[in-house]
Amino acid sequence: MALHAKAKAEAGYRFYALYDKISREDILAHAYAQCRSNKGAPGVDGQDFADVEAYGVGRWLGELALALQEETYRPDPISAMSRAHREILHLARLLARVTEDLPSEKLDRYLVRDAQRVIEAIEILVRTHTAQEEDIYEAVAERTAA
Repeated sequence: MALHAKAKAEAGYRFYALYDKISREDILAHAYAQCRSNKGAPGVDGQDFADVEAYGVGRWLGELALALQEETYRPDPISAMSRAHREILHLARLLARVTEDLPSEKLDRYLVRDAQRVIEAIEILVRTHTAQEEDIYEAVAERTAA
């Protein structure tokens, strides 16, 4: 019986014997290739394919396999949060530049629209940032409780 069929048939079944499989470098390399070909998005730690390739795919997969085997792997949510900080700062500077260029006598509708878009983007980033902080606090609380 295929794994997906077993999982659907027996919702309470736990596949404990699979953990040793996901930590194998050949399985991780295959999964990486699949995600790369599907143009997968960065994970919770904010790492994307460019980051991994700059670090070295083989080195990254080897370290990931070891961390999975030792059950010490934890994604780094701080890196994703710092990315959000940089984006917020960039948008705030852009907004400041846009507002400095606003003429006092006549407003250009395109300039107003651009300012509105920047403000909306900042609002979205702040909401995302808040959600990430909540996730980080929960993760820290879980680790300290354990």
